Amino acid sequence: MLDEQIIARGVRDERVLNAMRTVPRHEFLPEAIRGMAYEDNALPLGEGQTISQPYMVARMTELLELTGCERVLEIGTGSGYQAAVLAKLCEKVYTVERIKLLAERARATLDRLGYRTVAIKVYDGTYGWKEMAPFDAIMVTAGAPDIPVSLVDQLKDGGRMVIPVGERYGQNLVTVLKKGDSFTTEKHIPCMFVPLIGNHGWKD
Repeated sequence: MLDEQIIARGVRDERVLNAMRTVPRHEFLPEAIRGMAYEDNALPLGEGQTISQPYMVARMTELLELTGCERVLEIGTGSGYQAAVLAKLCEKVYTVERIKLLAERARATLDRLGYRTVAIKVYDGTYGWKEMAPFDAIMVTAGAPDIPVSLVDQLKDGGRMVIPVGERYGQNLVTVLKKGDSFTTEKHIPCMFVPLIGNHGWKD
């Protein structure tokens, strides 16, 4: 997985590569599809949600440019796999999931595997986690129609967000860099994520 799907496609951050080596992706999947865990595909989790393909996890994580001391907000917990990768690379992960069943499964998996620096909240992720803000970095693992100002507001000055932005069934990966009361964006690669459902995203 690492050589053929991630390094071969340009991911170079050694800390990210080491995290991908050490987090067992199969542990975050339903038993019936664990045999496909290390293929370069998004896989179904139930409830209409997916676990992102390994390359996309690595690329989005690399774009956050984490150094180890950050507090990171993730929108869209899903299986908990991305949160586990982030936990290897920062001080604390706060992750928000709107579907209670997925949040409970993710919590159980993370606890079983010993990821103690991940906090999970069941809520509309488009609101972020205001009481824990500001964050050094934010990762959104669902496609948004535009950049939610509610999330930009929860970034520290100089903070960075990675988010898929575009149509409901096709987006571009975008990096947002906050500068004072404004922000700049940089567009990266085409992608397709499940829609970001919520008050500041797509309507269900």
